[in-house]
Amino acid sequence: MIIDCHGHFTTAPPQLAEWRDRQVAAAGDPVNAPNPDDLVITDDDLRQAIEDNQLRLMDERGSNLTIFSPRASFMAHHIGDFEVSSVWARICNDLVHRVSTLYPDRFVMGAMLPQSPGADPATCLPELRRAVEELGAVTINLNPDPTGGKWTTPPLTDRTWYPIYEAMAEYDIPAMIHVSTSCNPAFHTTGAHYLNADTTAFMQLVQGNLFADFPTLRFVIPHGGGAVPYHWGRFRGLAMALGKPDPETLLDNVLFDTCVYHQPGIDLLTRVIPSRSILFASEMIGAVRGIDPRTGHYFDDTKRYVDGTAHLSDGERTAIYSGNALRVYPRLAARLTTAGR
Repeated sequence: MIIDCHGHFTTAPPQLAEWRDRQVAAAGDPVNAPNPDDLVITDDDLRQAIEDNQLRLMDERGSNLTIFSPRASFMAHHIGDFEVSSVWARICNDLVHRVSTLYPDRFVMGAMLPQSPGADPATCLPELRRAVEELGAVTINLNPDPTGGKWTTPPLTDRTWYPIYEAMAEYDIPAMIHVSTSCNPAFHTTGAHYLNADTTAFMQLVQGNLFADFPTLRFVIPHGGGAVPYHWGRFRGLAMALGKPDPETLLDNVLFDTCVYHQPGIDLLTRVIPSRSILFASEMIGAVRGIDPRTGHYFDDTKRYVDGTAHLSDGERTAIYSGNALRVYPRLAARLTTAGR
C-alpha cells in the first residue's frame, strides 16, 4: 500500500471560492456575512472535482490512499476574526469529510483548525473534537503563524499551545505543521512562506523542550522539511551552541514528508534523515503542477523519485510508503484494520 500523507482539496468546486469571497468581503460586518446554508455543493460536484483530478492522478501514479485536508492556502487564518475562521473551518472540514465518505477506500480526512491571530489556541478545541469524533479526522493541520507572515504568534513550544497538544495526545493524532497564504508580498506563499515556516517550526523545536512534556506528540513537517534536512549540519551546530540535544533526538516525534520535487532532493533527504522519520507525500494537486521539461514528468510525481532512490532498501522504501504512516496515524491504521486492508 502507498499512503500519501499530504493532500489538499485544491480542486474544490468553484462555489466554495465564491462563497468565501463573499465572506471575506463581509469580514467585520457580520450582519452581511453570507449564510453557510447558501453554499450548495452536490455529491456530483464533488465527484467531478475528485475523479477528474486527484483520483485520476492517484491511479496513474500508483498511490492507494491520500490523507486529505482543506486547501492550505484557503485557510487564510489572518482574514477576519475567530468567528470568520470558525465558520470557514467548519465548512471546509465538512466538505473534505464528504469526499472521504464518497471514497472511503481512497481518502481519509485531515482537518483544519479555526485559528485566528491573537486568539487563544484553546478556542480551536471544539472544532478539533468535532473533526475527530464526528467526522473521523486522523490528523490536523496546525498553522504556526496564523498572522499570515507577521510572526507575532508565540513559538510552538510556548505553553499557550498546550491545550491543542493535550487534545492531540488524548486522541493520539499527529499534526502537520502547515501555514497558509502569505499576506506579505515579499514572501511568495508556496515558494517562500511555506518553506520558511517549515524551517522555523523545526528551529523552534530545537530551541525548546516540548517533547519532555508531550513524549507521544508527533509533528509532520511538510515540503521535505523546508531547509532542514539540506542544512542538517547547521542545525546540529546550532543545537550544540545552544546547549541543546542533537536534532536527531527529535526524530521520534518529528517527521518529514517527500514533497520535494526533484531526484537529488529526495536522494539527500533520504540520506540525511533516517527512513523511520520520512513519510511519502506528493501534495498533488498543489503548489507545483507543471511538467519538468528535463524529465518529461510532473514535478509532483514524487513516487518516481522514491522509486528511483538507489540507496533505499526494500524495507526502507516500504516504511516510507506505508509503514511509517500506519505508526504515525494510528486512527488510520485502526480504520484500515477494521476494513480488512
